[in-house]
Amino acid sequence: MKKGLKIVTIGGGSSYTPELVEGFINRHAELPLKELWLVDVELGKEKQAIVGEMAKRMIKAANIDCEVHLTLDRREALKDADFVTTQLRVGQLDARILDERIPLSHGMIGQETNGAGGIFKALRTIPVILDIVEDMKELCPDAWLIDFTNPAGMVTEAVMRYGNWDKVVGLCNIPVNAIVEEAALLERDPEELFFQFAGINHLHWHTVVDNKGKSLTDELLKIMYGDASNSKSIVANIQENDLIFEQVQNLHMVPCPYHRYYYLTDEALKEEIEDFKNSGTRAEKVKGIEKELFELYKDENLDYKPQQLAERGGARYSDAACNIINSIYNDKRMIMTVSTKNNGTITDLPADCVVEVTSMITGNGPVPFQFGSFAPAERGLLQLMKSMELLAVEAAVTGDYGTLLQAFTMNPLITSGFVAKQVMDELLVAHKTYLPQFAEKIKEIEKATTAS
Repeated sequence: MKKGLKIVTIGGGSSYTPELVEGFINRHAELPLKELWLVDVELGKEKQAIVGEMAKRMIKAANIDCEVHLTLDRREALKDADFVTTQLRVGQLDARILDERIPLSHGMIGQETNGAGGIFKALRTIPVILDIVEDMKELCPDAWLIDFTNPAGMVTEAVMRYGNWDKVVGLCNIPVNAIVEEAALLERDPEELFFQFAGINHLHWHTVVDNKGKSLTDELLKIMYGDASNSKSIVANIQENDLIFEQVQNLHMVPCPYHRYYYLTDEALKEEIEDFKNSGTRAEKVKGIEKELFELYKDENLDYKPQQLAERGGARYSDAACNIINSIYNDKRMIMTVSTKNNGTITDLPADCVVEVTSMITGNGPVPFQFGSFAPAERGLLQLMKSMELLAVEAAVTGDYGTLLQAFTMNPLITSGFVAKQVMDELLVAHKTYLPQFAEKIKEIEKATTAS
């Protein structure tokens, strides 16, 4: 790659951007960033301006020779880029509120990346990401796409399967946080431990061994789930780690925090409905946190990432993205957990699908650590959810109503039958501005609703 990096961040007006900028500043000796382009859409123009000015202050305070550009013209930004990061939210937080409120109003889990809400986030996001990929093919064909737009696994799947673009890495902060938090529970330095993750985004399991090869997984499970005093979630939007100890002990693997939705569905749903009635959805809370953050960002004297950003729920996301870029650019071969092509890593899933696995990040991208096969308890849920993802991704690309209904019917967090169809139809109409691939079907639904 040429000297002087050009990095483009699409969704540059995000509240996470200051952490990304901090990551680039901290790695400037290894990442010679010369141009940082923050791209957004008209709806996000005000936030982009606020965050952009703060990014400029941060760069200036660090005394780094780097230009920060703000633009609504994605193609202008992408020209000759070396890396492209995506952290966009189609429809912003108001769309997430609908993703959560509508399923909850029908007695179903309302969550950003799981259940009906997660599917609809994918439906809105995937066409936009695929458009970005088409621009990249023309304007920066050698660039890497680092995606931390949720649902990261399905987005990465779409980019590889339908965008025919293999230079993509999907990133989630859950494994990053797990390593830090769980090492602390074990009273060990993370550098002394090896965590092997395998599964798909927000549905993975992992094991832990020390630097002498001794397994610490069962010990960790006992600390996390056998002792009520440690019942604390590492994810801001999930209540707590209160899974049934005998179940997780039998797995001999640590489940992702999002497994709570599948292992304790009834409890999780009751808590969500209670919160929904008393204080609104998680999205509404996040909207309040974000409003406070942008008020902070307006401060002309603020030239560093504020501590309050950790409350936003995506802590360490952007810093991990910087690590991936650094590891690819400098062939550092860091060990990270990412969404990438399976290629036989998990033998229970098709070779050409995307999985989330521990990998070595090389100059040629992720090289996954071989995992093998899961036991039946994990395998069944994983295969079901991966099949559901493949259907949801196909529906996002084709706009096929029947395919989408199949995905809804398969998802364990969605009540099947006519109520699934009703929730799906309500979400289609609610998000119609951002679902042009379903335009004709949405007209039919609206017409039938009016007639009745």
